[in-house]
Amino acid sequence: MRIGVPIVAVLLAGVVVGCSAKDMQEWKAHPSHFASGDHMTFSLKNQGSTPRVSSTDTKLAASQAWWGEPVVVRADQIFQN
Repeated sequence: MRIGVPIVAVLLAGVVVGCSAKDMQEWKAHPSHFASGDHMTFSLKNQGSTPRVSSTDTKLAASQAWWGEPVVVRADQIFQN
């Protein structure tokens, strides 16, 4: 039974429909999903509506050139570590 091709087609259609042109440009511009392990750790711990950003996070983001949607916080919300 050949069900591989239809399944792949459905999955591919879901990816294409689910991603905007901007998302696809961002995805194609980078060789991996995260710039570094630090970037991945930061992104995973900031999935909720209340981001936790440390001064180290901001320095790492700049030095490692993180990409993606920015986590926006006021300067007074950045904690020192």
